[in-house]
Amino acid sequence: MIIALALGTFVLLILLGTPVVFCLGIAAALALLASGVPLAIVTQRLYGGLESFTIMAIPFFVLAGLIMEKGGIARRFIDFASALVGWIRGSLLFVSVVACTGFSAVSGSGSADTAAIGSMTLPQMKRRGYDVDFATAMLAAGGCIGPVIPPSIMMVVIGTLSNVSIGALFLGGILPGLLMSAGLLLACYLHARSGGDVYRDSLPFSARRVLQTGIAAIPAGAIAFVLIGGIVGGVMTPTEAAGVAVFLSILVGRFVYRELRFSELPAMLLRASAMSAAVMMVISTASVFAWLITSQNVPQLLGDYLGVFADERVLFLLVVNLMLLLIGTFMEGISAILIVVPMLMPLARQVGIDPVHFSVVVVMNLSVGMLTPPYGSTLFVASTVAGRSVVQVSRKVGLPLLALVLALLATTYYPPLVTWLAGSARP
Repeated sequence: MIIALALGTFVLLILLGTPVVFCLGIAAALALLASGVPLAIVTQRLYGGLESFTIMAIPFFVLAGLIMEKGGIARRFIDFASALVGWIRGSLLFVSVVACTGFSAVSGSGSADTAAIGSMTLPQMKRRGYDVDFATAMLAAGGCIGPVIPPSIMMVVIGTLSNVSIGALFLGGILPGLLMSAGLLLACYLHARSGGDVYRDSLPFSARRVLQTGIAAIPAGAIAFVLIGGIVGGVMTPTEAAGVAVFLSILVGRFVYRELRFSELPAMLLRASAMSAAVMMVISTASVFAWLITSQNVPQLLGDYLGVFADERVLFLLVVNLMLLLIGTFMEGISAILIVVPMLMPLARQVGIDPVHFSVVVVMNLSVGMLTPPYGSTLFVASTVAGRSVVQVSRKVGLPLLALVLALLATTYYPPLVTWLAGSARP
């Protein structure tokens, strides 16, 4: 009864468009009042949900992403991507996906990828007469790669929550992220091939331009190498790596590319603080909701329900995928991780699924949810950048969504895509 009250309140508030942080907090508070549990539990869990050194990585990664956007790092990825794939029919679609993939390796956030790359490529696609709604949908899909390719804020959260090596998660996300990118590139090709003459705007291939833009992008790529290598090699914790990302972003943006002004830093600090505070509030209130779910034995009940699939790993993963895709449609990724992972991870281990593989599958599911209406975050960001309504763009997400789901299924049912690289980072 108590958990029904909590879940019913949560779903009702979500459907009413209430921010997730208030949905979680109000639903948990009402359920605790009805159960007679002392409200002191709420304050304890609000604080306890943030009592983790690794969580400190989140504001640093957010700030690093903002600095990279202003410091010319995102533009170097776009220039290099344009040189690599600008000769292909529908080149700007390809450039958007490749640039999102590259920027994912330094930003840690899908929304940051979408905003940074979209603000540069969407105006050009409009001028050339591209289908703006499809281009916006493809850009939103490219942003979904952000949480999968390291460094990833979602992976930091899920690794901390499940006591899984974050270095192994980072390595495990590389091949699935590249597979998502390849699927989106195929979708770009299929659309451009049937889109008419407007997509015949490709530039001639120039090895010299590839070399020039590649050299210019080396400092940006070096940031990703230092971060991932430092974490996987045990030289830095994720929190320390996030701090290093901020330092290197300032260094490269100001002294290498000379596009970042120190006078811009205060505004970026304020914006990063506001964005981080929103994430931290969600994590904090979700910890109260998660405690309530645990105290009401929901994990055990769910385990009994899913236990019928214990001998059918394929069916278990299918049910989990469907459930996570549905949850990702209505909830932000970090919120969903904090609620469902404590319930699902023990079951996955019981079934014999590698925790690193399962964690990457969870992140991929919730990343795909960032593209789906009504609450897809990258869909909202891309639509805002393009000046289009979410309803208009949603009509064009079918092909990109299919590409991402196929990549998800391949990763789900072929674990070596994750475990092959992740094995080198296991303790």
